[in-house]
Amino acid sequence: MAETEKIAGEEPRGPRGRGRRAKSIAEAPEMNFEGGASEELTEKVVYINRSAKVVKGGRRFNFSALVVVGDKRGRVGVALGKAGEVADAIRRGGELARNQMVSVSLRDATIPHEVFSEFGGAKVLLRPASPGTGIIAGKTVRAVLESAGVKDILSKSLGSKNAANVVKATLKALLSLRTRENIYKGRGLEVKKVEPAPVSVAAP
Repeated sequence: MAETEKIAGEEPRGPRGRGRRAKSIAEAPEMNFEGGASEELTEKVVYINRSAKVVKGGRRFNFSALVVVGDKRGRVGVALGKAGEVADAIRRGGELARNQMVSVSLRDATIPHEVFSEFGGAKVLLRPASPGTGIIAGKTVRAVLESAGVKDILSKSLGSKNAANVVKATLKALLSLRTRENIYKGRGLEVKKVEPAPVSVAAP
């Protein structure tokens, strides 16, 4: 079992909705989920939010967990699970994320081109990087990129810092990526392979 790693955030400051901040928790360990074929998926909990409803007998609490699931080979899913207990919310979010996984276009360990995406007030800029650069990103954006299998990338998060909007903006950016092969295929063209130029050796 992999050790957990805290992402970001702080404890909720009170049961009321005002002044309450989302709480993020540790990264879930990698687990094997059996579908049609056995595949290994990583599950990361980005944050957990607590809401309170005032009823006649007191306050009734409910929890929501934003979960990112990916196979680190170009497939990733994001979902928000809700339940009366934290563990149930995480499990529900993981199940929904696995059912909503989508494929993104990658080039080796990075992305094929620069992309800018917006979701709500969050804005995310992603740029390809050379091998060995690593993931230069905040902890919220990093959770999505690592789950998708990106290893070398430059990113910048602008605007709102709302974790849900940042995650969705990052996923929207990944879904808008297109490789050269995909563009040619959509236009009904064949990709021409460029032969390397011959190296001339000067006579002594």
